[in-house]
Amino acid sequence: MPAAFSYAIAGAHHNWGYESEPEPHLDGRRILLPRGKVLGGSSSINAMAFVRGQKQDFDDWAAIGLPEWSYAHCLPYFKRLEQFSGSAGSYRGTEGPVRVTQPSGRNVLDGVFLEACAEAGFSLNRDVNGADQEGVGPMDQTLHKGVRASAATAYLDPARSRPNLQILTGQRVLRVALRRERAVGVEVSSGTADHMIEAGREVILSAGAANSPQLLMLSGIGDAASLNRHGIHTVADLPGVGCGVQDHADVSIKQACTQAVTTTPALRFPRNALLLARWLLFRTGDGATNHFETAGYIRSSSKQDRADVQICFMPLLVAYDGSAMIEPHGYMATVLGLRPKSRGALKLRSADPTDPPVIIPGYLSDPDDLRTLRDGLQQLRRIFAQPAFDSYRGKEVAPGAALTTDQDLDGFIRRTAKSTHHLSCSCRMGSDDDAVVDGEGRVRGIEGLRVIDASVFPAITSGNTNAPTLMVAEKLSDVILGKAPLAPEHGPHAP
Repeated sequence: MPAAFSYAIAGAHHNWGYESEPEPHLDGRRILLPRGKVLGGSSSINAMAFVRGQKQDFDDWAAIGLPEWSYAHCLPYFKRLEQFSGSAGSYRGTEGPVRVTQPSGRNVLDGVFLEACAEAGFSLNRDVNGADQEGVGPMDQTLHKGVRASAATAYLDPARSRPNLQILTGQRVLRVALRRERAVGVEVSSGTADHMIEAGREVILSAGAANSPQLLMLSGIGDAASLNRHGIHTVADLPGVGCGVQDHADVSIKQACTQAVTTTPALRFPRNALLLARWLLFRTGDGATNHFETAGYIRSSSKQDRADVQICFMPLLVAYDGSAMIEPHGYMATVLGLRPKSRGALKLRSADPTDPPVIIPGYLSDPDDLRTLRDGLQQLRRIFAQPAFDSYRGKEVAPGAALTTDQDLDGFIRRTAKSTHHLSCSCRMGSDDDAVVDGEGRVRGIEGLRVIDASVFPAITSGNTNAPTLMVAEKLSDVILGKAPLAPEHGPHAP
């Protein structure tokens, strides 16, 4: 059920339950870092936001020595992967395996938010995944007819009957099996016995930005000094493994509503039971959406040359775990810095594959990231203060009207900012000596081994990371199969 994503994230059944080390710039808090423990990985527990990012993101990848990753080279793969419910055009795909729905904004407050954004001077944009991301409009969702669309439903389910496919669940990959400097398979454990799965051609790691670098290091691929401390023999000395980790941090404004028009009561008994029943019977109603139906990509200040924050509106008040808050009615919006400068690291905790990795995201270690979130909060406050909200605006629940100075807001951010679950860049793709993989996902210094997931991003993209991760996989699948790449597309209205 799309509306239940917060329970999937919080629960232990589908989530590895990782958390960061104490983050010094977030008041020493450990930040929850959900990772999908299920077929489809994190695409099966995420918030279902489909955001490609900005053209410049990929042109920046090209500029560091990866010319085949420019936006023009990536656009045809974005189009190939999606089956978009909205208007077809030069920037959207209609025949791909991933169902992407453009929501209508079912709550009256979604329209009020768009009106307030226009009153605040922000442009409206009907398709933020089209020619230009900047503006405010519908937030595309990876769901179809009230059901989540994940990598598993899009790619794995249709292939289940193929004779050359075997799906093994309940298996923990321990390490990549290496013979000299070539990957020859993977060692796995079922919990009762270990065994080897041999590779005919190559091994592809798609274990995500936390576990792909962990598996490389457990296999002897990483910084030699660090591996030696854990008693792991170094096969390939690649200091870049686990370095340069990035994630988006977000923070929320929560507002009471003076009219009974929000979805907040649907989270409480008995209405939550009715919500579930309607979804089970008909796949409709408030259970059939993630409630992030309206979003914007705006500039936090006039000094920015392009959108640098994302704002996501929800016509309800909800806590992190998905439970309703004390206010009977309310609405909220999150602000996220699109291109954080802060980078962190991922390390081995031990040579035991069952030990979770040490994850140090480094949130707000660059002061510009704190400034971006603070300016974004001020912009959200300005939007909520517009005349469109006059008939709905109650008290500000968080941060609270008493917090007005930069120092106040900085403290609020440090106390409440959380991960947006976009961990990436831990096995960076590039052409320099610090890169872990090349432009085709091949691990440097090792034959027959690729990494294909968000860990290979050279830099985090401007928005939620599921869509660009799928694009990377689509693009590299052609490389693996020896197919000619799709022809670059610039789009008729490319800026």
